[in-house]
Amino acid sequence: MNYRALVIGAGISGMQAALDIADSGYQVLLVEREPAIGGHMAQLSETFPTLDCSQCILTPRTVEVGQHPNIELLTLSQVVDIDRLPPDPDDDEGASGGFRVRIERHPRYVREDKCTACGDCADVCPVVVPNEFDRGLAARRAIYIPSPQAVPAVYRLDPDACLGLFPLACGKCAEACDVNAIDYDMQPQVIEEEVGAVVVATGYELYQDEAVAAYEYMSHPNVMDGLEFERMLSATGPTGGKIVRPSDHKVPKEIVFIQCAGSRNPEHGVPYCSKICCMYTAKHAILYKHRVPDGQVYVFYMDIRAGGKGYEEFVNRAMEEDETVYIRGRVSKVFPTDGDVIVWGVDTLTGRKVEITADLVVVASAIIPSAGSRQVARMLDVDVDEFGFYNADNAEMTPVESGLPGVFLAGTGLGPQDIPETVAQASGAAAKVLSRFQAAQAQERAREALEMGEESGETAEAEPVGAAPLTTEAA
Repeated sequence: MNYRALVIGAGISGMQAALDIADSGYQVLLVEREPAIGGHMAQLSETFPTLDCSQCILTPRTVEVGQHPNIELLTLSQVVDIDRLPPDPDDDEGASGGFRVRIERHPRYVREDKCTACGDCADVCPVVVPNEFDRGLAARRAIYIPSPQAVPAVYRLDPDACLGLFPLACGKCAEACDVNAIDYDMQPQVIEEEVGAVVVATGYELYQDEAVAAYEYMSHPNVMDGLEFERMLSATGPTGGKIVRPSDHKVPKEIVFIQCAGSRNPEHGVPYCSKICCMYTAKHAILYKHRVPDGQVYVFYMDIRAGGKGYEEFVNRAMEEDETVYIRGRVSKVFPTDGDVIVWGVDTLTGRKVEITADLVVVASAIIPSAGSRQVARMLDVDVDEFGFYNADNAEMTPVESGLPGVFLAGTGLGPQDIPETVAQASGAAAKVLSRFQAAQAQERAREALEMGEESGETAEAEPVGAAPLTTEAA
């Protein structure tokens, strides 16, 4: 067996699994499709229920991953094919076989070994496009770095935004680069590797379909989703942490949060609960009041689901200390008028209709599997549910095992979950990888010992793998 692990996805789950395996002395191949690692956690302002700075927690991890001698990091890369290798001849159970992996690495057009992240290239770039990391609330150049804390700290030239590479239509970024890091001739690479185990940590996206479109999301600039609001709250975000309306940059004095936008909605969205929305909405309400003390927050909700240590107290804090008004009921209609947004709903506890003239509306969109997760599942023959989330072999007893030898699952690819659950699950998957490697190494040592004994003409009764050595006490 090849004692090297493949981790697919470099969000907080994939990074944790990779670090746990690498810290135990094994090599890890960490594959991420984005230009930088960190996943959605890198976009957050603070985390619930402690309100710790997300970057303060995450940045040491991303730096450690980027510098770890046992981790080979491949960004802008995707696994395109996985073949299972035959098991060792002496393996009756067939569990020792590894995997041959084909990875397509897309060109960055910037040399990682030369780029100093000085930003001179971006300063002269004439192209301006929406910044995906800031969820479209800010702009970036065609050559860019996703965020100030990005790992790797290397710029990337977006071929879809550039004025033209084939043939070259601009070339200003190369002219501005003193270290000659720009390489327009970079080509896609296909890399083949062999590994002994795979951890799938492909993460999530936010639902953006009929159920949220009904609330004017993607139609009105003053209606945004939770991640867009996170970027606005962030000190490194498009507004430097200041809460403003995208339409006119005025400070919103009345803000409405709509829970279950797409979740628990079998007719127009998905039927399941997205689990984290109640908590991050409470966090948003608290952080908004920190920045706009004279503002008023309204939250439309179906039920408050705050299952976790300190979670119920956190929601109560939003209600009591920050005077957030929680209205039990669904929103029936959202529509613009005179620059504001009118929200119609019903308070089911009182039976009264509710109308709020809001300056800003934030929808808590449903959590859905990330793009490409079904493709990964097909390559590995991993079972998925009807929504595309991976199915564990046994959700109660083996929650990180896929049921296939050497394939383990972690993070929100399995379903909606918060950061502590994701990290714990990643460490669980890493422990399974380590157990697999160590068991295989023990079997190898046992076979070698038997072979050496046979060569020397000695015979011995084989002890069970992992058995404690026999000791003889003095009479």
